Amino acid sequence: MSELRYLFDKFTLTLIAVVLAATLVPVHGVGAVIFDWITILAIALLFFMHGAKLSREAIIAGAMHWRLHLLVFSCTFIMFPIVGWALKPVLQPLLGASLYVGVLYLCALPGTVQSAIAFTSIARGNIPAAVCSASASSLIGIVVTPLLVGWLLGATGASISTLDAILHISVQLLLPFVAGHLMRPWIGKWMDRNRNWLKTVDQSSILLVVYTAFSASVIGGLWKTVSLRELAVLVLVCCVLLALALYATMHLARRLSFNKEDEITIVFCGSKKSLATGVPMAQVLFASAAVGPALLPLMVFHQIQLMVCAVMAQKYERRFEQPAAVSQQAG
Repeated sequence: MSELRYLFDKFTLTLIAVVLAATLVPVHGVGAVIFDWITILAIALLFFMHGAKLSREAIIAGAMHWRLHLLVFSCTFIMFPIVGWALKPVLQPLLGASLYVGVLYLCALPGTVQSAIAFTSIARGNIPAAVCSASASSLIGIVVTPLLVGWLLGATGASISTLDAILHISVQLLLPFVAGHLMRPWIGKWMDRNRNWLKTVDQSSILLVVYTAFSASVIGGLWKTVSLRELAVLVLVCCVLLALALYATMHLARRLSFNKEDEITIVFCGSKKSLATGVPMAQVLFASAAVGPALLPLMVFHQIQLMVCAVMAQKYERRFEQPAAVSQQAG
């Protein structure tokens, strides 16, 4: 039942409803302009809150574990993009050009913050290192992801203005994040006390951006270019990508002699991709009509990673129950 909770959680159902709403009633004209401005403000609020939530103590506690962070960043920003690029001869004919660009974008994104830390906590991994690694991944991604996307799309014949993208993303994401973190001494305790309802504000910002992005893509003919067959293949591709990432992070953590707590952190931080960062970045990196196809692989991958990692976190947690059960039987 706990696994089903992640499959049918409220945010997932709401996300599906938002995509359906954008398909049936897309915003356009003056409404689209208004929604664009509201979206910019929502993104700024989202990253302001991320910055205010991150404590200085958590940064210091986790920052010294450089071997762990180096492995996580290598998996996130080197392994994933290489896999996406290497699979082009297979994926592009199966998915079509627009969805394959979305897969490349997925591979270039930083890891998640909230869910990586949450699953590390459930599995009883190295939580301070997870906080530091996941947060640093998001910040590094502000610069690295546009560079990777520029290189990967250059290999497909597409192009973006990388420096302009970095500048826009820094203004929209990094500045609010830094402002939020600098304000933490004054608002940090209030943020910690109100985490539950602030999570609703956090998720509402993502839903608003998804609605605006998919509205533009639907008007641009998204569902005329993406078939049901391509959608089914995309689900399979995302499952394969996640399986490869989970195997690689787990195998490398063990080969490099990390302890079990560090292994858990590496697996959950190095195999995940961020919807919260990916959605606003796509607004900057892609033309309006291309945002939907670029986000579709990320949205599919995001939900699959939640379901699979929920099961894995519980299995990791049970390692503490087994010795107790054995001792009770012996007694």
